[in-house]
Amino acid sequence: MAGGEREGVDPGLYAELASVGPYGVGVGHALITMVEPHPGHEFGYHRWYEDDHYYAGAMAMPWMFAGRRWVATRDLQLLRVPEKSAVAQPVTAGCYLSTYWVTEGRYDDHMRWTVAINKRLNRDARVYRDRTHVFTAFQEHESTVYRDGAAGPRDFHALDHPYAGLVLEVIDAESPERRGELLEWLVSRHLPKRLAGSPAAMVTVFRPTPLPGDRMTYVKQVEGVDTRLTLLWFLETDPRECWERCFTGQEDPPTGRVELLAPFVPTVPGTDKYVDQLR
Repeated sequence: MAGGEREGVDPGLYAELASVGPYGVGVGHALITMVEPHPGHEFGYHRWYEDDHYYAGAMAMPWMFAGRRWVATRDLQLLRVPEKSAVAQPVTAGCYLSTYWVTEGRYDDHMRWTVAINKRLNRDARVYRDRTHVFTAFQEHESTVYRDGAAGPRDFHALDHPYAGLVLEVIDAESPERRGELLEWLVSRHLPKRLAGSPAAMVTVFRPTPLPGDRMTYVKQVEGVDTRLTLLWFLETDPRECWERCFTGQEDPPTGRVELLAPFVPTVPGTDKYVDQLR
């Protein structure tokens, strides 16, 4: 039907769906996606994602309640470690990062919707092809560690609060059996010590989940599902101002290896700021 009118959909279904199931305020799951636009397509990719996909392919969906885009200019890319990364080859790949929060207990509901809408967007030629997914995964929230205890924004505020920077850290445990030990070490010992007196207000910790078999073919299956942890450091200062002091010279965890440590700054919605600084 013209104008996108619904056909064969019971209007009462929306009220029925909203009346049951979890609807608390809390980060249950996340979508974390780091993407590299192909050379020469930086502007086109940025405008497509910001003007269309961020909304139609993410924020307009049920149970995805917060989102923010981040960018790594060339100087920020060159700060990344390790040089030989299991996540990004080369380690500088992936200059845009998008982060989204999904309501706890609504992962399956959201996934059914997102697979369906992305198939529709693809069919309607609203998918930008000239890009590579470097690191894209839905993630289960494991823990959040705060620098200031009960004071300050909570993790569910983090994508709306005007943080000046974000650091993506990906750690692989030695084995699936040791991931729990790694998580405990991070949450109870390592992260509280690192956060104290630092410009990082909080660190959210996630573990990746496999993508559904009917995902879009241009998104590769998630690696490290049994061993990997993903950390997001939310900074109150530009990461360049604290990188050497806070993020260099750190030893690998006793039961794992850091596979990526990558700084970003927030994009400025409605502008092309930083697009000319990616290469």
